[in-house]
This record gives sequence, structure tokens and C-alpha cells, in this order.
Amino acid sequence: MKPAFFHTFGIVEFAAVSFGCLVMTAPAQIPPDQILLKDYKPQSIFNIPQTRVERACYPVIDVHSHDYARTDAEITRWVETMDQVGLEKVIILSGSTGAKLDSTIERYGKHSNRFAVWCGIDFTGLRQPGSGPTAMAELERCRKAGATGVGELSDKGRGLGATTNELGIHIDDPLMDPIIEKCAELRMPINIHVGEDKWMYEPLDKTNDGLMNAWKWRITNAPGILQHEEVVATLARAVSKHPRTTFIACHLANCCTDLDRIGGMLEKYPNLYADIGARYAELAPIPRAVSKFFQEHQDRVLYGTDLNPEPELYRVTFRLLETADEHFYADYFRTYHWPLHAWALPDAVLKKVYRENALRMLSAQ
Repeated sequence: MKPAFFHTFGIVEFAAVSFGCLVMTAPAQIPPDQILLKDYKPQSIFNIPQTRVERACYPVIDVHSHDYARTDAEITRWVETMDQVGLEKVIILSGSTGAKLDSTIERYGKHSNRFAVWCGIDFTGLRQPGSGPTAMAELERCRKAGATGVGELSDKGRGLGATTNELGIHIDDPLMDPIIEKCAELRMPINIHVGEDKWMYEPLDKTNDGLMNAWKWRITNAPGILQHEEVVATLARAVSKHPRTTFIACHLANCCTDLDRIGGMLEKYPNLYADIGARYAELAPIPRAVSKFFQEHQDRVLYGTDLNPEPELYRVTFRLLETADEHFYADYFRTYHWPLHAWALPDAVLKKVYRENALRMLSAQ
């Protein structure tokens, strides 16, 4: 019988007992050609500058977050984190309507100077005759309840408000026109997610350098599902049709692999902004191109996170934006299995991306 004191502790096992002493053996090392990519966690050995940014160099407004704090205590802890790292305000993209929205507004309303809550759109029966006024009436109610914007709307090719069994409508559909115009009337910006980045449309094979994220967020090419350029084009048409309405293309309209595409839209449409939420790892492999993009479109790019509000998360995003650090890894952005390279944005650009652009966008409300 195995002695009672034979246990496994971490990676070391007490393997034998000899002369009253425990003999410890380490587990066999996995051969390099058998290490799974999901288990590959390299550490940089380059002797180069490593900067820790405790607090953003300027006040920050996070325009892309969600209802991560479900209790008053968690909201208070979030505010404490904001104070630590230099966040002035956070926009909660609830995407909800009705009682769920009201509950969210009530919870965050206790810190109304630090949080703003945005609502969704009620797509129920939108294809049915006479349903448009119902959706607009709920939008007006949400505004009166305290919602200051709309989002995050999402169309990954199946349409807004799509279910697994039914395709929804896209943002450029004529059915959306009166709702989008109502947003302009109510001075409510629209934050919208279209598609996914190009890795998610490429073959899931050895040539896909974003494979570890691509397989999880894969977009099917089944009939009726708009592909990348098609769904991005729906946003461009909607922004063009509704110049009085402010739009935010979250995640840079998922054009991280083609910054010229979103850059061209920003140049063409003065009512369009873009946030960088949850696209730090996607941008980090091409630091010079990213820095150039930020500087060329410095008046229209917004800071966002779209991730759990932990202090170290914010600090890594600040490091990418502010420093010139190269070839480093961060636990929050390891899903692509490549190193990060920071963008060293000039102070004038940082001020705009962190806060000034958001203030200008929000002042239209």
C-alpha cells in the first residue's frame, strides 16, 4: 500500500522513501517537438529597456468597457483601481434595454461622475410592420432613464440582433434608418462591432499566424453570413447615410491587418470615431505602422479596453501607448503567442487618444 504521506505537490512528487529520507524527482521534460502551442509561454531574454507604467501620463477616459462589476463592492473596487492608474471615467456598454438596463444604471449611478452607461436597441419583431416606433420609444425611454449612448451593437456577419436560427438585419438596412436618426435626435453616439479581424476568416491551417485566436473566433462562410469586407462596408454605408449621427467603430472596425481601410473611413466620414479596445495584441506586431496610423488619425482614435478592469491590464495598455519598449510578453495579451512592441506615441497624440477625443465626442450629447 502507498504510504499516506505520498502526495503530489505542484510539479514535484515525493517518489520514494529511503532510509527515512524523502527522495524527490522532477517530472520528465517535454521534448520541444511535443510542446503544444497553447502551452507555449516564452519569456524574453533580450537585454533591452523594460518600462513599468504605474499610472497613465494623462487622465484617461475608457470608452469601451462592460458590466464587469456585479455588486456595489466590486464597483467601489473598480473606482479604486481607476484612481490608482489614472482613469477619469469609464463607459459601460451594456447593450441592454428594459429592466436589465435600469438595474445597470442604478448600480453604476452611485458613481455617476466615474461611469456612464449606454443602452442597446430592442430588435424584437423589427421586421414586423409598425415595430419601428416601438424600438424608438424604448430608445427614448432608455435616454430618459440615464443612458447616454448606444452600444455595443454587434454584427459578426449574421446581422444585428441575430439568433442562431435567424439572420438579423445589418446596420445599413432601411429598417435601421429611423432608429439611427433617433439616436442623432437624442444625441446618443452608437458604438458598433462589425465582423472580426482577418485571421478569423483565413483557413485554420499552418499558414494562419493568428491561429490560436482564429480558431476560437472563427467566422463561417456559410450562406447569408457576410464576410469581412462585406460587413465593414455595411458600417461605411450607414455612417455615410447618417451624417448627423456619431458612430464609434469599436476594435478599429476589426481592420487591424489593414489600417488603411479604417483610416480611409475616418478620413471620409467626420462623424466616425474608432476605439482600440481589446486590439492591443493585434496591433503590437507592427509598431511603426501603428504609430503612423495614430498620428495620422489622432483626432478620431479613442482609448478603450473591453477587458476585465484589473490594474495590470491598464498598465500594460499604457506601456504600449507611451513607451518604446520592444519584444515583451504580457499575460493579458498572450493569446496570439507573439511578443509585443510598443508605439511610443508623442505627448500631443496621447492627450487626444486618452481623453480629448472622447470629451469632444461626448460633448455632442
